[in-house]
Amino acid sequence: MNEFVRPIAEWCAAGIELLGLAVIILFAAVSLITGAALLIKGHAKEEVFKKVRQMLGHGILLGLEFLVAADIIHTVAVELTFESVGVLALVVLIRTFLSFTLDLELTGRWPWQKRNDGSGN
Repeated sequence: MNEFVRPIAEWCAAGIELLGLAVIILFAAVSLITGAALLIKGHAKEEVFKKVRQMLGHGILLGLEFLVAADIIHTVAVELTFESVGVLALVVLIRTFLSFTLDLELTGRWPWQKRNDGSGN
């Protein structure tokens, strides 16, 4: 059974990893194009900078989620050793820290803090 599952898991992990990279690249391109369009339309540079930064930050966050999923699939289904689990834990820890700090930069609050916009979330 392992001989059957391993190649499928490797392909799935590679596909999800490519998807994560594609999301980051796509968001980077779209945010730059949007920023250029807003500058051409005469929007303030600070407003454009903030918009581009937020779009890029959201793309990086989404891409990181796919990359973590690919790492988990690869570690659990393909290479389950104490060393690979330790590396996965370290990678997930670093990416989680990156996600939290990016979320803080984008929203001005930690992910577990309630919003102050009256929505109750």
